[in-house]
Amino acid sequence: MARSKFEKQGLVSLASVIAALITLAHPTPAAAQSVQSGPPAVSVLPYPDPQFKGTIGRTTTDSKSDFPQPVSAPKGAPNVLLIMTDDVGFGASSTFGGPIATPTLEALAASGVKYNEFNTTALCSPTRAALLTGRDQHNVHTGIIMERSLGYPGYDSLMPKSAGTVAEILRGNGYSTAWFGKNHNVPAWQSSAVGPFDLWPTGLGFDYFYGFIGGDVNQWDPTLFENTTPIEPKEKLTGAAKVNYHLDSDLADQAVHWLQQQNSLAPDKPFFAYYVPGATHAPHHVPKEWIDKYKGRFDQGWDKLREETFERQKKLGVIPQGAMLTPRPANLPAWDSLDARQKELFSRMAEIYAAYLAYDDYNIGRVIDEVKKEGKLDNTLVIFIEGDNGGSAEGSLQGTANEIGVIGNGAKESFDYLYSIKDELGGPLHYNHMPVAWSWAFGTPFQWTKRYASHFGGTRNGMVMSWPARIKDAGGLRQQFHYVTDIMPTILQATGVQAPDSINGVKQLPIDGISMAYTWDDAKAASQRRTQLFEMFGNRGIYHDGWMASTTPLVFAWEPEPKGVTEASFNWELYHIDEDFSQAKDLASAMPDKLDEMKELWWAEAGRNNALPLNFSPQATVEAMFQRPSLTRGRSHFVYHQGTLRIPEGTAPTVKNTSFAITSKLSVPANGGEGVIVTQGGRFAGWGLLMVDGKPVWVYKNSQQPSDGIRISGADKLAPGDHTIVLDFAYDGKKGEVGKGGTYVLTVDGKQVAQAKIDHTIPFIYSVDETLDIGQDSGTPILDEYSDRMPFAYDGKIDEVVLDLKGDTASSAVSPGDPDP
Repeated sequence: MARSKFEKQGLVSLASVIAALITLAHPTPAAAQSVQSGPPAVSVLPYPDPQFKGTIGRTTTDSKSDFPQPVSAPKGAPNVLLIMTDDVGFGASSTFGGPIATPTLEALAASGVKYNEFNTTALCSPTRAALLTGRDQHNVHTGIIMERSLGYPGYDSLMPKSAGTVAEILRGNGYSTAWFGKNHNVPAWQSSAVGPFDLWPTGLGFDYFYGFIGGDVNQWDPTLFENTTPIEPKEKLTGAAKVNYHLDSDLADQAVHWLQQQNSLAPDKPFFAYYVPGATHAPHHVPKEWIDKYKGRFDQGWDKLREETFERQKKLGVIPQGAMLTPRPANLPAWDSLDARQKELFSRMAEIYAAYLAYDDYNIGRVIDEVKKEGKLDNTLVIFIEGDNGGSAEGSLQGTANEIGVIGNGAKESFDYLYSIKDELGGPLHYNHMPVAWSWAFGTPFQWTKRYASHFGGTRNGMVMSWPARIKDAGGLRQQFHYVTDIMPTILQATGVQAPDSINGVKQLPIDGISMAYTWDDAKAASQRRTQLFEMFGNRGIYHDGWMASTTPLVFAWEPEPKGVTEASFNWELYHIDEDFSQAKDLASAMPDKLDEMKELWWAEAGRNNALPLNFSPQATVEAMFQRPSLTRGRSHFVYHQGTLRIPEGTAPTVKNTSFAITSKLSVPANGGEGVIVTQGGRFAGWGLLMVDGKPVWVYKNSQQPSDGIRISGADKLAPGDHTIVLDFAYDGKKGEVGKGGTYVLTVDGKQVAQAKIDHTIPFIYSVDETLDIGQDSGTPILDEYSDRMPFAYDGKIDEVVLDLKGDTASSAVSPGDPDP
């Protein structure tokens, strides 16, 4: 008898593989069944061209016409509004017992059903890929975020054409489709103006996209796209609206406008709207009046908050009465161990986060109100997933005013500095995040947080489905175990649309998800999802028939990734989930045979779902950077022209950890010249070559802290006419050394006008959302003194800007990208 590939690899026994793949097999996904009439069931999309059914004579008088008609959705098919927030723990929203008011989610739960055993992948990009395709994230090549992609099928970030999205299927069956908000599923090297765009929303079945590309975005100064065109929101450009602009509100405005337009032009055509705001991913940006609503609400601290939430959850019935509250991890401080100033600052940070989630819930409510005004809410399936994973632990123990600077680049922020700017947090001057202990508390009653697929603190998210015309158990609770892949087949069954065997000539992968529609009529129905694999950063879990085996994470998110990790570094835990809702009682020692069975099942499922090989090595991630496709690798000479804007960091030349020169040939107008020549990054980290008051200026910022950077300038204004300005940087570090300092020299027409030394530079990433711009500054300003004149476009002519990477260090310049949005 042939040995299985798992046995050959020494992973599991042949008997256990047979048991896993036969007796423990996943049930076949439910077919899309409906009594609704609509397009004929076909196995391919798009539908074949219709045959002409008229007659053709010599002239139209002896002929009969037959005009081809567009494909229509099944008669009576519901609209679908799919909503998902970002970085929200299970115990944050009031709907699931949390301290943050979410009346929109509560109203949907009152008209529909809420789920308390719905699970995500523990991280952003994988959850979103699984959600849209109905396939395990590894099967659609998205086992990790875009910026950490590896050269293996489960992790290369290139969603295959064989995994068509729910939007492609619905659009092909007569639906209008739109996406509003976050898209973190474009490979880093495909995120620029040259595309390709087939993995952007408009290439994935969406008629319209309004939002941002990447892991997070500045809510006050977002880098936005409409379809594939970079834009500045109209509301940001003039008058008082610029001061009051906030992306979360703008997204609701745009979604409402789109819904109104659909209703005006094609009221009988059903819509599929995918609404995924950046809230509540850092930065925690929110209008001050919303923060004021939560003043003093977290003064009791995270330990007491967790106890309060736990009791509310039991009273609401969203957790079983026998559930246990898991203890605070030993490396998180007790609230009572903090001094008065720490409590004051940390409470303020929690108030900001709470306000952010509440504000987002309010804006989502505006979208739902529009559907209601149009008289369509009764026949609209609203699926609201509160979080794409658990709460984020990237804020470190004391929180931060610059998330990327601290977790991405190792920037230092003293407590005194954070305390001094506490009243500014939440506003445009900072990129703030809260202490990890709050994220732990907002994940009540579970262990761990975002990133940790081994435990429900990372994967368990509250979810509500409402469809008044169909779901009659208003206010009911559903406790079946389900996974994010199950949303797509649920939508297909609800709409009466069949998943095709082929899309655009490409044979489709099997759908891994299982329709959840069976739960709508029977709260006590047995879960049809019997088995589910979990994996992220080597942390693993496997669910099967009420049991869960989990590896113990090695570090928290803010701690350095350990080196020398092997499979032997991980311990495994075992939980009987049917009796232990919160993973509170580890049975690994008492039931070693059961644990071994579950571990072997994990390996079998991992092989079946492309989750191998596991990556325990930070070095493997770095090495992958030099293997991924790139628009810049192998080049040391780059020429740009005035008006070239919004080049993402992943497609820009890397001037980190290397010597370089920037040469600008420009014309100074009669008024002396003013504006940006070239800039990358912005207020929170980056650099810029500018003309200020007629003088050339070089600015470099490691963070937004006033002392953490350098500025040099020529002493004299430049005379009108043509000039060549050069900024030369000699890096002090050797090949492979990161974040070292160096010397800047600024020259005009071959004459040195300024020089300065800097002791350290950005080692890895300037920003998730800021870009490289020529001739003006999109996003936040590199110098706040011109913030009221943004985008501070240069008022003369720039012939070209040339960037040259120099010396041995150029080939080793490192820029791994976003550490973990």
